[in-house]
Amino acid sequence: MKEYLVIFEWAGSNYSAYVPDLPGCVSTGKTLDDAEGSIREAICLYIDALRADNKAVPEPSTTARPVAVAA
Repeated sequence: MKEYLVIFEWAGSNYSAYVPDLPGCVSTGKTLDDAEGSIREAICLYIDALRADNKAVPEPSTTARPVAVAA
């Protein structure tokens, strides 16, 4: 099992999600939970497509952490 970092963003009327380590792997959802389920499915389909094309599956390498600043 691999664990990829997923970025979720509020897009005004829904959530968008993307995986920096898997270029082009994106999804949306009406709620954050919907977006999480959709991106999970997108990741699985993305990896299946790579394997079907005999391409390497990228290792997770992106990390994130909050950074506090005076605002």
